[in-house]
Amino acid sequence: MTSEQGTIRLPRELDDVPGWFPVLDQLLFDWFLNRQEAAGDRGDLLEVGVYMGKSAIFLGRHLQEGEAYTVCDLFESDAPDDANAAEATKSYRSTLTRQAFEANYLSFHDELPRVLQGPSSIVPGEVKPRSARFVHIDASHLYEHVQGDITAARDILLPGGLVVLDDFRSEHTPGVSIAAWEAVLNRGLNPICLSTQKLYGTWDDPEPIQEALLEMVAERDDCHLSNQQAAGHRIIRLKSKGMKAPAFPKSRHWTEPPAPAPTPPSAAPKPHPRPARPPQSGARKLAIDLLPPVVTRAIRKARAGKRPGGK
Repeated sequence: MTSEQGTIRLPRELDDVPGWFPVLDQLLFDWFLNRQEAAGDRGDLLEVGVYMGKSAIFLGRHLQEGEAYTVCDLFESDAPDDANAAEATKSYRSTLTRQAFEANYLSFHDELPRVLQGPSSIVPGEVKPRSARFVHIDASHLYEHVQGDITAARDILLPGGLVVLDDFRSEHTPGVSIAAWEAVLNRGLNPICLSTQKLYGTWDDPEPIQEALLEMVAERDDCHLSNQQAAGHRIIRLKSKGMKAPAFPKSRHWTEPPAPAPTPPSAAPKPHPRPARPPQSGARKLAIDLLPPVVTRAIRKARAGKRPGGK
């Protein structure tokens, strides 16, 4: 397959996929999901709002045998209300298509997840209650929609399951902030940790996983840590400090970059020309020409003896 498919540039590696998925969140997704899998936890995966598929591709790597993976996005569909339509048009409607998402996803995986095309309000009717171990919500930023997405996540998650809320602290998404903290203060959501963009939470006891997280962070020197108390909750804030992304397989379109051209050998330095002998004066040349050879040789010998280093 070529690196171009119509107007879609197929990614060679995860960083080639457009989208917002910071290195710190890649690390946290990997750590939380690996911890679930090491403990033998089973359950489905759900992402609501996929854009071009960057985090969905990453999440799909953790799909285990027997688990289901569902993603939901409007793509080219009509928004359910005028406010959502305006938001979609302003943010991404010109670039987001289902074809682009699927092409990106299949660059890294052999099969697509189950794709729900439409508003996030269709998720509760399509995904079984108490079936998922991990839910990532990154869809509409409107308060009413986010509130509904959080309710759906609560009902879909298994005991001990995790929810991740994106854009909960961005200056342009106050609706997400209000819905997220309302869920913490009034609806039983317990924050596990906060990254610069996402809130990681559970409706179960967060303390065991928080203690394990603190142990992991203590072993790293590339992560700032803040540990605070607020409204009866322990708030662990994390921030990248020159962190590198966890290793992720290249896409099926990856090609090794061409080897750099060999450096040509440096040319040998040119020898410095010998300084020109100062021209003889006319009188001296005349004397040499007129004097007998024996006298001329004597003069030259005496003159050589006066030079530095002469013998």
